[in-house]
Amino acid sequence: MMDWRTLPSLTSLRAFESAARLSSFTLAGRELNVTHAAVAQQVRGLEAELGLELIFRQGRGLALTLAGAKLSQALSEGFRGIAQVLAEISAAAPGAPVRVTLTPAFAAQWLMPRPGGVWKAHPDIEVSLNPDKRLVDLRREGIDIALRFGNGKWPGLEAEFLTAADYVIVAAPDLLGGRHDLTPAELSAMPWVIEQDWPEALSWLKSFGLKPDAMNIAYMPTEELAISAARQGYGLHVEAAALVQADVELGALKIVGRVRDDSLAYYMVTKPGPKRAELKVFMIWLKGAV
Repeated sequence: MMDWRTLPSLTSLRAFESAARLSSFTLAGRELNVTHAAVAQQVRGLEAELGLELIFRQGRGLALTLAGAKLSQALSEGFRGIAQVLAEISAAAPGAPVRVTLTPAFAAQWLMPRPGGVWKAHPDIEVSLNPDKRLVDLRREGIDIALRFGNGKWPGLEAEFLTAADYVIVAAPDLLGGRHDLTPAELSAMPWVIEQDWPEALSWLKSFGLKPDAMNIAYMPTEELAISAARQGYGLHVEAAALVQADVELGALKIVGRVRDDSLAYYMVTKPGPKRAELKVFMIWLKGAV
């Protein structure tokens, strides 16, 4: 149990941390909105209380003793942690936007085309989309919910099934020339457009009996560009059925093959613990939009 009576005042610790980090009483005073003399006085008082020299003048700036360097590092880490938690709980306050991380393709191809949209269904709830291909740390980035593709197992997080991840092979009608069912030989002979650095797609093609190394595949830098190229008839494309559903319904793309992997799906991923009302409403809307 911590005995607060043995700790120096927070004011003196804050003054020392700022002066040590900025190597200047003057700059620390500006940061803390006090005079440089007030900062120096707090630091000298802290040294007197501890019976240790922590900081000294060196040239036109300040330098730290060994004890000062250790205390400075501990204070910086502690204050940084406090700031992160304050930012997180402030962002989660009632009325704050629901922050969502998801891939750019899932945002553009699945979430945005949903009928009515969450913005119309719940105009009182602000939703902030943060498209990102990275696997974002929800706590560090202050994110409320992630829409992720995978097996539903992310350590330290809660995952709730959203929609199946059936994969389909699609092509623009003009590229197919009226054909509907393509043989493996026809699939192999046609051009393809696939997102680069996506080995799963090549594995799925192999499950069809195809040999990607011997095929005419154009690799696109992003998933969105690959889908766009497929719409323009540049080649066949393998994609999550959920992300091309609207294109198929509009006739912009036709399905010529299916790849099913029951171990993978799209999930709503959140931090453990209670969820604020706005997040609960958004999750209910997501499940209803499937």
